[in-house]
Amino acid sequence: MPRNPWFESVAEARRRARKRLPAPVYGALVAGSEGGRTIDANAAAFAELGFAPRVVGHHARRDLTTTVLGVPTALPVLISPTGVQAVHPDGEVAVARAAASRGVIMGLSSFASRPVEEVADARPDLFFQLYWSGTREAMARRMDRVRAAGAKALIVTLDWSFSHGRDWGSPAVPDRLDLRTMLRFAPEALSRPGWLWRYARSGRLPDLTVPNMGVPGGTAPSFFGAYGEWMQTTPPTWQDVEWLVEEWGGPLLLKGVTRVDDAKRAVDAGVSALSVSNHGGNNLDTTPATVRILPSIAEAVGDRIEVLLDGGVRRGGDVAKALALGARAVLIGRASLWGLAANGQAGVENVLDILRGGLDSAVLGLGHSSVHELGPEDLVIPPGFPLTLGGADLPATPVAGPAGTGSPVA
Repeated sequence: MPRNPWFESVAEARRRARKRLPAPVYGALVAGSEGGRTIDANAAAFAELGFAPRVVGHHARRDLTTTVLGVPTALPVLISPTGVQAVHPDGEVAVARAAASRGVIMGLSSFASRPVEEVADARPDLFFQLYWSGTREAMARRMDRVRAAGAKALIVTLDWSFSHGRDWGSPAVPDRLDLRTMLRFAPEALSRPGWLWRYARSGRLPDLTVPNMGVPGGTAPSFFGAYGEWMQTTPPTWQDVEWLVEEWGGPLLLKGVTRVDDAKRAVDAGVSALSVSNHGGNNLDTTPATVRILPSIAEAVGDRIEVLLDGGVRRGGDVAKALALGARAVLIGRASLWGLAANGQAGVENVLDILRGGLDSAVLGLGHSSVHELGPEDLVIPPGFPLTLGGADLPATPVAGPAGTGSPVA
């Protein structure tokens, strides 16, 4: 560990994560699909936008607070739900503690390595992410469980296309860590003794199971076992989205929206919010950068539901740009995981502090007293930058067959 564990940028957190993690673990964080064009596009698009700062009229105090689905947050930044955070022994609990320390909302994945009850104890302002996996009865049980744990909202991810293959190679990730597997991966683990020592000191092995996909108190399924169930589940219809809204009975955010017609249908289905997201480039490669798609969706439905954004956020200035283009808040995934790998809970707090500082500087320089005052006039937007996908007028209710049951197929 460096003499000074503090880092001044998300880029430095990433460099430290790469130095400290075994190659397969770091590769799993980078993830992506196919050529990785969407990963690069997400971050590069923010750099295409410029600021239009003011020279006089700055405010001595700036309000960076907001609410998301009625839950207050000290910063318009949420921790995005990401699966199996085995980069650190404390995993999602360390992230939850960091979120609590900085007063932000945490999203917890169905594929998390720690039970929702344990994470909710560390951060009660928790949103739980649900995948359309298994039967309706199984999904209803998961909703009952996270509701009982105190989750404030449901994040639903439905559009995953199970893209496989990366031009740079996919990391080797075992199904379970038994003795034989540990011996096979020993050379890579031993190449990062600090990472190995942290686990040895904690008395735990990296956990590749997903307890929130199983029955409470039962044996947690393996990551790939749960992933296989998800892949084999009949994809949902818009009627299934309506069922989820009714079954949950509380605030629900639909994650993964990139098209205006889908955004309008989501409103008709009764969702409370949506996230303009391409899953950080982990899904269908060559999907455009989310910040380019954001303005059209915010214009289409932003007066009826809350619109969030994720994908490529690395700086507080990126947060300001997203808010100026219509987002209520952003979600961060890789940035928080790099912080976790770099320095555990303190590393995630470090990342949040970096984003806070950058956002505060942007609000100050643009002459505002609140993040809610940010608007397109604060930006230099290149010609042709905004994109509209699915902008044609379509019927409010699409033609569809009977509502799916979500039953696994053979």
